[in-house]
Amino acid sequence: MTPVSILITIVAYFIILFTVSYIAGRKADNEGFFVGNRKSAWYVVAFAMIGSSISGVTFVSVPGMVAASGFSYLQMVLGFVAGQIIIAFVLIPLFYRMNLVSIYEYLENRFGLSSYKTGAWFFFISKMLGAAVRLFLVCLTLQLLVFEPFHLPFILNVIITVALVWLYTFRGVKSLIWTDSLKTFCLVVSVVLCIYYIASDLKLGFGSMIATISENDFSRMFFFDDVNDKRYFFKQFLAGVFTMIAMTGLDQDMMQRNLSCKNFKDSQKNMITSGISQFFVILLFLMLGVLLYTFTAQHGIENPEKSDELFPMIATGDYFPAIVGVLFIIGLISSAYSAAGSALTALTTSFTVDILGAKNKAENELVKIRKRVHIGMAIIMGIVIFVFNQLNNTSVIDAVYILASYTYGPILGLFAFGIFTKKQVRDKYIPIVAIVSPILCFILQENSEKWFNGYQFSYELLIFNALFTFIGLCLLIKKKK
Repeated sequence: MTPVSILITIVAYFIILFTVSYIAGRKADNEGFFVGNRKSAWYVVAFAMIGSSISGVTFVSVPGMVAASGFSYLQMVLGFVAGQIIIAFVLIPLFYRMNLVSIYEYLENRFGLSSYKTGAWFFFISKMLGAAVRLFLVCLTLQLLVFEPFHLPFILNVIITVALVWLYTFRGVKSLIWTDSLKTFCLVVSVVLCIYYIASDLKLGFGSMIATISENDFSRMFFFDDVNDKRYFFKQFLAGVFTMIAMTGLDQDMMQRNLSCKNFKDSQKNMITSGISQFFVILLFLMLGVLLYTFTAQHGIENPEKSDELFPMIATGDYFPAIVGVLFIIGLISSAYSAAGSALTALTTSFTVDILGAKNKAENELVKIRKRVHIGMAIIMGIVIFVFNQLNNTSVIDAVYILASYTYGPILGLFAFGIFTKKQVRDKYIPIVAIVSPILCFILQENSEKWFNGYQFSYELLIFNALFTFIGLCLLIKKKK
């Protein structure tokens, strides 16, 4: 694809996106921005959440990961489904009963102001870094495909990208749900059609395509052999359960959509439906990965050094009709901007309600504060993306992802202690516990192979992070006089 054709595709996509955003959110007030006036249809929210849970990183990386990990990622996705069910029947009724705008208000009601601010700041740091990393990787792709051929600087790329995200999230959750529905549709259609074109080139019908994939060594899903293997089933499954609870059920970004449903029963339907749907969408990405490697093997194409580059290389090359490249660009932009847009809206909500405490302000004053915060969040996100580019070190990206996962551990521990015990704790010391727990996890991860006969921690480290926080809270229990 030429830079001009890519640019035309992106512009056409955003014209449609802005039109949907304007129509859906033109009458949105503060409640419409924060929780969509609690009038969203559950099936629309469920469909929208598929796109919001799949980032541009997922869109590019998952097809390429089958060479190293097979279909083992589906073990974790099964855990996601189980986690969604727990969220639906434990957290959602609680949040609706308390009529929360920000889910971290629960921590203030249960423990006190220090706990509330701790949860809000941990979410803010994690979400800002995670969203900026995802958008940074998309900016790198756009720089390579569009901006560099026109000799335009990276800073202009960042400004335009963040400005676009800010514009279509300006009206908040009410419009975000409908724009995410559009992006989910584009994402799913692009993957399905890419599979169709590659299978057609390989002269595979539907039945023979399924047989080719299932007979390939890359399609192995379950790993019960070696407990030290990062792909070991129970490590992946349990990590999936707790990761889903922490990064969806206790994440303002994801729960903001669930709280926009009319009642908690509709929200429960949304959670279960979107969880099951996500499993099949991830399966499509993995199937695409097997077909991509089969395609390169049959045509003698050298695979790139980085597996993340496989899908972009094949989709935008001269191997298929131009429509495949167009579908790849639309799918990438859809998934990337969906994650960044929802994160920006959630950051605005959390900072306005939790950190600034502006919920009880007069309507007009709250509008002014919310608009200023929304602009501020976009500027901070742009600065973080630019800093990543200046550092020019992929290990920084890895470090940020690790940091983002660590910050959800204390949040998970706080909510677990609050829900499963009735004890009161010394609230002012909770920030110390929340900081010490990730430090202990880092020490554990660095020394696990030496201490536990070669055992390597993977995603299950989140569970230990929450456990350390839970134990720390037990030490802070107030004694009865």
